[in-house]
Amino acid sequence: MPINKKSDTKQKIITSAKKLFTQYGYKGTSVRKIASDVGIRESALYNHFKNKEEIFIEIAKEIFALPFAFEDKNVQELATQGKPFLEEYTKQYKLISFDKDKKSMFNLLLMELLQDKSIREQFISEFHNKNIKVLSGGFFVMMQNARIHSSDPMIIAYEFLSTLFYIRLQVAILSFDDKSTDDLSKQFDKHVDFFWDAIKA
Repeated sequence: MPINKKSDTKQKIITSAKKLFTQYGYKGTSVRKIASDVGIRESALYNHFKNKEEIFIEIAKEIFALPFAFEDKNVQELATQGKPFLEEYTKQYKLISFDKDKKSMFNLLLMELLQDKSIREQFISEFHNKNIKVLSGGFFVMMQNARIHSSDPMIIAYEFLSTLFYIRLQVAILSFDDKSTDDLSKQFDKHVDFFWDAIKA
């Protein structure tokens, strides 16, 4: 029972921190503000996180989350079919990109990436490396099943992910200025069609 309570408090800290980071920015949010919003003492917060940066990095893991894990048997099956793998990956990536809470935090993370080395390291570890691993694994399976031309699966993964990330970046920039992102939703799907036509066997 105490373990569940501890886990519940940790989640409340993360939820409050997300809200405050979005409202006040990273610098404008203090550990004291987070603790106050949760309704606990500042000293109690340190039982869960050693500092504000650690809270922010924990949230960053969610924002940089993978659309899915390649260990999933259904995902591996999609890869043997070829294009359905890319369609499902892009569908999940698009949902993350347009999620209101994640969009706000993504904007903040973009700013913090330039200023904080540990957040940059988190970005490389949790977003870049893991996504490239999942995608290159999928492309390798497609090659084995003669769905696409034989090539370097990692390079293909870089090519595919870079456009998705750029569209996500556009979504973030337009959202930051309260501009419409409706047209960008179609770009995700157009990218899959264009890319598949270029690599299919």
